[in-house]
Amino acid sequence: MTNSATQATITIPVGPAGRAMAEPMSGELLDLMQAHLNLERQSSADYFAAAIWFAERELVGFAEHLRDEAKQEQEHAAKFADYLISRGQRPVLDTVEPPRQQWTDVEQVIANVFRMEADVTASVLQLYGTAEQDIDRRTTVFLDAIVDAQRLSEHEAAYLLGRVKFAAGNPAAVMIIDAELREGEAEPAKLEG
Repeated sequence: MTNSATQATITIPVGPAGRAMAEPMSGELLDLMQAHLNLERQSSADYFAAAIWFAERELVGFAEHLRDEAKQEQEHAAKFADYLISRGQRPVLDTVEPPRQQWTDVEQVIANVFRMEADVTASVLQLYGTAEQDIDRRTTVFLDAIVDAQRLSEHEAAYLLGRVKFAAGNPAAVMIIDAELREGEAEPAKLEG
């Protein structure tokens, strides 16, 4: 009898792509992760459409800021795809809907931006709650940093919306905000020293 014949066969679970999995994900959590990945992709398209709207109006700071936000959303989608792959899952890309491209004024665009960030936050928190319910520690650890980063994104969008609302459509005030965005100086106040 050879040594290899006496060794037990080890069975490793695999995901849909044949990749080894240490711990499977629940179907509900997997569906929510896939939906969130695609929400990030949709947000990227929405941000880019808003950037175009501002570029058409020569508001360079707003256009560049929203272009950068579009890139960030793509990076977030990639992070979720990487995570799904690391868990032995296959990321599924849904169709990205054509984004809205027409608004009546700056405030309406930025209100839409805030609504998007609030929706992404709600999705992340739903993911977190489901991962906790499933006792999926791998996912809660993955989401910890994302929850805080998303809170900051929502905070920054609320700040920008507040500034735009305060400007009340005054072109000079909008140009000041645009210049602050262009110079990277548009940030919420911090009271902590």
